[in-house]
Amino acid sequence: MRVLVVEDDLPLRRIISTILEEEEYEVDQAENGEEGYLMASLCEYDLITLDIMLPKMDGFSLMRKLRSEGYQTPTLFLTAKDRIEDRVKGLDYGADDYIVKPFATEEFLARVRSLLRRSGKIGLEGKITYGPILLDTNQHEGFINNDGLKLTIKEYELLFYLIQNKEQILTREQIFQRVWGIESETTDAIVDLYIHYLRKKLAPFDSERLIRTVRGVGYMLKE
Repeated sequence: MRVLVVEDDLPLRRIISTILEEEEYEVDQAENGEEGYLMASLCEYDLITLDIMLPKMDGFSLMRKLRSEGYQTPTLFLTAKDRIEDRVKGLDYGADDYIVKPFATEEFLARVRSLLRRSGKIGLEGKITYGPILLDTNQHEGFINNDGLKLTIKEYELLFYLIQNKEQILTREQIFQRVWGIESETTDAIVDLYIHYLRKKLAPFDSERLIRTVRGVGYMLKE
């Protein structure tokens, strides 16, 4: 899971990022609203945590701008502004949840898991499935009919992303940005290579055809 943390307070931003990283989330950081908007519009995230009082573009404006442009990434406001009016405003602008600083780590993580479940990113027990494939998001392991797939980290992340977006066409650029990230030093040609690796892992189970090539565009997971 990839999370974007938008927070101008450096010590707090590092704390939030560390909490998430210890739970095996991949975290990108933005220190102001303009940077947060740019990153959120260029890279596909599973979740955004967002402060309200940000330099260059406040959290309300960032949230409203993303939603008006069609970005539906689950978003959690983390802010010291605890007035009812602020909570209502944040939710009306498109935020999915709102938590007031200071907050307990366990409550924060519970809110994160709840948003990911509601958006269909993870199952209740930390498992997602498609056809005969099952991924255990707690152990980062893949199975077909209870047989282990022995996936590398990137193979697991690629298969996870395909299942998240099952029966939808994903471009090479979308896959590259989600699995390798916009700051990767490689190119999107690596997507084709890892699709090949993944199909080889699925072949012994007669499931390699689940990953369909959409010529000139990208790939799709479809039975």
